[in-house]
Amino acid sequence: MATTVGQPAEHDIGLSRLRHDPYPAYRYLREHDPVARVPEAGRYLVTRHADIMHVERHPEIFLSSENPSLMTRSIGETLLRQDGAAHQRLRRAAEPPLRPRVVKEHWLPVFRRNTADLLSVLAERGEGDLFADFAGPIAARNLAALLGLRGVGDEDMRQWSQAIIDAAGNYGEDPEIWARCARAVADLDAAMDEILPVLRRDPDPSVVSAMLHADDPLTEDEIRTNIRVFLGGGLNEPRDSIATATYALLTHDEQRRDVEAEPALWKRVFEEAVRWVSPIGMYPRRVATHTDLAGRVLEPGDKLGIVIASGNHDERVFDRPERFDIHRAETGHIAFGGGPHFCLGTWVSRAAVAQIALPGLFGALPGLRLTDEAVPFEGWVFRGPLRLGATWNS
Repeated sequence: MATTVGQPAEHDIGLSRLRHDPYPAYRYLREHDPVARVPEAGRYLVTRHADIMHVERHPEIFLSSENPSLMTRSIGETLLRQDGAAHQRLRRAAEPPLRPRVVKEHWLPVFRRNTADLLSVLAERGEGDLFADFAGPIAARNLAALLGLRGVGDEDMRQWSQAIIDAAGNYGEDPEIWARCARAVADLDAAMDEILPVLRRDPDPSVVSAMLHADDPLTEDEIRTNIRVFLGGGLNEPRDSIATATYALLTHDEQRRDVEAEPALWKRVFEEAVRWVSPIGMYPRRVATHTDLAGRVLEPGDKLGIVIASGNHDERVFDRPERFDIHRAETGHIAFGGGPHFCLGTWVSRAAVAQIALPGLFGALPGLRLTDEAVPFEGWVFRGPLRLGATWNS
């Protein structure tokens, strides 16, 4: 980057550089300019853990609504870009199936069945890409059940989710990404045309059903729009946390032995994986009133990028943050955000990944090992492995 200490006004941090490996740039910004104007991103990047927490504790100053935004442009006005009572109404309608008791009593058996079905086929092969053959499909299958997308296959879920994710991070304005997202939204809407009448007549424990039958039910247009955002983040986060955690254990033999000897540590594996490589690395906020953040004067309308991937590597909070360490003493990662917009799917993700997918994978594939430790990671708005070649004893 061209900017140095003494030139804190703007940074020529390229988006391609962030997509490849954002952590050196984040380290620089945390040290020298923690609320930094990055023109190519069109916003100030907030990179220190304490400043991110301050933003989340003051939703009256830092708004989630932002219009136009990449997300509203690609999939419409979702609960993620609303504040106050409007946001709370949408959140309350979607929340019942995601509560810990419902997750434990209803969804855990579904997730166990889905995981066992996938692994029974995979175990016989002896080799494969754990990203494409396990992490992606299990995240897709679990999410389809959770949302109520009956009859939608793993591959459709994966393609629709990726198209939405790519559009929400399309800061480079790639026209093909916009076109792919539009096709995905049209296909998802067609599936919803079939599902909505069924769930209106025959309620089930799914999110769509909860939205239809809430005390203050959502309109069908509101349901369609918000299912799009659940499909985006709800697939990529568990997929990438499974793949990242698997990669981490397969490259840290001692920690792998520790968790295989003490299964209670699977929870630590999941939490450390989402801290180490946060699947959702950045989300936007908009400044509502004149304010000061870490010495940077901000005015109404200024756009912020809340870089939780950087906050989770803040040396002021985490000792040697670049290391994967399930035994680290520090807790308090912010991979699920905070405040009124704390991730709705947190309990589902913890259950599906830490309690079922990861123990199931390592238990079902004896002798699991990588074919190449040079695993590529990509992204800064969303980040995770691109593939995870492995072999095991069949």
